[in-house]
Amino acid sequence: QVQLVESGGGLVQAGGSLRLSCAASGLTFSSSVMAWFRQAPGKEREFVARINWSGRSTNYADSVKGRFTISRDNAKNTVYLQMNSLKPEDTAVYYCAAGRIATMTARQYDYWGQGTQVTVST
Repeated sequence: QVQLVESGGGLVQAGGSLRLSCAASGLTFSSSVMAWFRQAPGKEREFVARINWSGRSTNYADSVKGRFTISRDNAKNTVYLQMNSLKPEDTAVYYCAAGRIATMTARQYDYWGQGTQVTVST
């Protein structure tokens, strides 16, 4: 079965950096669109970034543009999210998602990881 396993979350001070990883198995990773979403307490899940199968096309939410970078390694079946200049408002559970359509809409992704907590302190 398909598994997406996130790692790399944690507690960091504002202005710091974290790198999230998502290891995928059970799907044709090299042809899948991969994305990161996040959900803060009491809020809806929101799009963060996505990357197409080749890695040549990416898209970011305005709130993270210029600070976050999504990338992928098809040889390792892994997608990454490098997060720099973190802010307290970036605090959330971050989810990895896989799908067939390059979209910012969560319901259009087929598979989800269990999430990893990112907490940014002031």
